[in-house]
Amino acid sequence: MDSLHLANKRTIAEALSALAEARPADLPHRIAALYAPDAHWRGSHPINEHRGPEAIAAQVWQPLLAAFPDLERRDLIVTGGHYDGRDYVAMVGHYCGTFRSDWLGIPATGRPIYLRYGEVHQVEGGRIVQSNCLWDVLDVIRQAGFWPLAPSLGTEGMWPGPITGDGLVFRETDPVQSAASLAQTLAMHGTLGAYDDLAGEGRTGLLNMPQKQHWHPKMMWYGPSGIGTTRGLQGFVDYHQLPFRRAFPKRKGGGQWDEISDLKAKHGGGHYIRIGDGPYSVTGGWPSVFAMHVGPDFLGVAATGKPVTMRVMDFYLHHEGLIRENWVPLDILDLLLQMGVDVMARMQSIFRRGG
Repeated sequence: MDSLHLANKRTIAEALSALAEARPADLPHRIAALYAPDAHWRGSHPINEHRGPEAIAAQVWQPLLAAFPDLERRDLIVTGGHYDGRDYVAMVGHYCGTFRSDWLGIPATGRPIYLRYGEVHQVEGGRIVQSNCLWDVLDVIRQAGFWPLAPSLGTEGMWPGPITGDGLVFRETDPVQSAASLAQTLAMHGTLGAYDDLAGEGRTGLLNMPQKQHWHPKMMWYGPSGIGTTRGLQGFVDYHQLPFRRAFPKRKGGGQWDEISDLKAKHGGGHYIRIGDGPYSVTGGWPSVFAMHVGPDFLGVAATGKPVTMRVMDFYLHHEGLIRENWVPLDILDLLLQMGVDVMARMQSIFRRGG
């Protein structure tokens, strides 16, 4: 691991932890020190995108700190690396705080809340020039006692840290191991891309196709709220992969692929990060998935026939020669909005409890 990446990881992790615990009077100073003057913050719906330290402070951090005045940051994974001429720090964890005031229209509970995050920060000269922050707003809604969707197929709840206990990669890592970790992830991705969803092989096809060569027998797949956590390849296929791929199959006929191509041209998507850091690898895109919602059901929503994009990250632990764990932040609220379901609008009368 390049010493620059090690320094970036320490600097950004420490600064973000301090920012989470900043007093209101100190917030402008800490924001200005952490973010470059033209920094671009991209986050989950309904926060979305903001540019410049002032907007980031006003639209992201001030509301969060007002809602959770005793906020703290708990990193589970901190990795770093270089991709396509850019330096990144990538992180998974939870913000923890007592929910004292409403946030994003969600009613305060007066109880502890864990706000799950996957974050990828592009760093130049020790400051963040771009943040990609997939904060699980739907999971906060769940913890506040509300549920706006069909029941999750997977298990809802907090994400654990890596089974190996070494997710905070504040150490020099072997570049050969780092490259091998990323190569394994991309090889697994290759099997998913090559699989023909329209061949009608269903569950058996997914269980037997070459992805099984890459997953550990005790694999854990940690999905966002709305999908949930699964264990083992069978659990992954049954509770996420098969429903997902039925809803969003690979489509090339009937002009549908042209619509997806138009989306790609508009968004300029694909992976903006592909890094390995010792036994970890990270990929992510804004968006990185383009699909047609033509399958029978997803998250309780019938097929809409609409093209959609997905803001998603994947963090992988490579253990015993295979992919042991996969943390998957995904902006479910943004995806549902494209499918015609505005969760935040739907919930307002319920949030107000008829008031």
